[in-house]
Amino acid sequence: MKFIDRHDTSIDDEYIDKPDITDIVRPPHYNTGVIETIELIKSSMSIDEYKGYLMGNILKYICRHKHKNPAEPWKDLKKAEWYLAALIKEEATDGE
Repeated sequence: MKFIDRHDTSIDDEYIDKPDITDIVRPPHYNTGVIETIELIKSSMSIDEYKGYLMGNILKYICRHKHKNPAEPWKDLKKAEWYLAALIKEEATDGE
C-alpha cells in the first residue's frame, strides 16, 4: 500500500490557482489523524472502487455547486477539479 504524504500538495499546486484554496480542498479537519482521510478511503478500496469514489465526488460537487453556497459556487467547482485531478493522476499511474 502506497500512501501519499498528507502534506503533499502536488495536485493542489498544479490544478488550483486561486489564493487560499487549500482550506477548501484540504481543510484542517481532514488532516487530524496519522494519514489524510482520502488516503484511508483509498486504502479501504480496490483501485476501481476508488476511481468510482472519485467520479462520484466529481459529480456531487458539480451538481450542487450553485445550491450549497450560491454566493461562492466556484468553491464546489474547485473541489470537483481536485477530485478530477486525483482521478487523472490515478489513470495516468494505473493506480500506483
